[in-house]
Amino acid sequence: MNLRSIELALPGAAEAHRWMIDVWGAADGGHIGDTWYLRGSGTFPYLVAISENAEQFVRSTTFVCSPERLQGVARAAEARGLNAAPCVSSDPGGGTGIVVELAEGELLRFLTGATEVAPIDTHAKASRKVMPVKLTHVVFNSADAEASGDLAEAVLDFRVSDRTKGMVFVRCNTSHHSTAFARAGFSSLNHVAFEMDDLDAVMRGIGNMRDHGFTPAWGPGRHGPGDNVYAYYIAPFGPVIEYSTAVEKVAEDYAAGAPDDWTWPEKRIDQWGVSDKDLAGLRVAEEAFRFRREWTPAPLNLPVGA
Repeated sequence: MNLRSIELALPGAAEAHRWMIDVWGAADGGHIGDTWYLRGSGTFPYLVAISENAEQFVRSTTFVCSPERLQGVARAAEARGLNAAPCVSSDPGGGTGIVVELAEGELLRFLTGATEVAPIDTHAKASRKVMPVKLTHVVFNSADAEASGDLAEAVLDFRVSDRTKGMVFVRCNTSHHSTAFARAGFSSLNHVAFEMDDLDAVMRGIGNMRDHGFTPAWGPGRHGPGDNVYAYYIAPFGPVIEYSTAVEKVAEDYAAGAPDDWTWPEKRIDQWGVSDKDLAGLRVAEEAFRFRREWTPAPLNLPVGA
């Protein structure tokens, strides 16, 4: 299973789409109706969908998987009595699957049969373009992060990788985390992380953002859990977005760490300790995108896609 995309709704979708291309470095993935798509240099047809709406909210976060994994999620969701429904994707790449609503409203879509596209060569010129490859993780704020992590393990067959004082990190494959649940006391989108080619690409991204008048809300730095390099920004249209690279790959028997395993010296909040964090600004941005179900729950006891 792999994390593929996030689908957002917000006012000024076309303008947000253009900013993500002109400033952030994403590539144009086209548009269908009032939904605009952004892709990276990798093989997924899009990473972010932005739909025009009077209000801002998270429509879904999409994973692609095998038919067998899809059926397992469907059975477990139905057994737990979660809101869920079969779906057919009308987004680029297509595919069929299910949408599942977790206990705090997080909306996860699982697709099988989705197609991919040819990658974009970002190394063709000497002055390489700043462009993300794919999404590396989508993090949610949670009223009860432990319960959310437990549910992800029981229903989605994800695995908790680590626990810190701030988050429960969860993986769906060998990458240390494809999502995490922040101990925020409320439910919403925390941030969306874009995978860059390497450390140099992250730093060039920071330089490019500075050229456009944007400074990091947090970073650059290197996290403990996952060991990834990061730089967080508050996008002008609302959400927190991150340049990241080199999230740790872990084995099946990786032992989940506890909060006391991830501590820093006083006044440090990451391994490097070289940057400040705009706690107030990030907090406001992290509350901006809640979850909204736009579909009607339906029985999942029939073959998905039939």
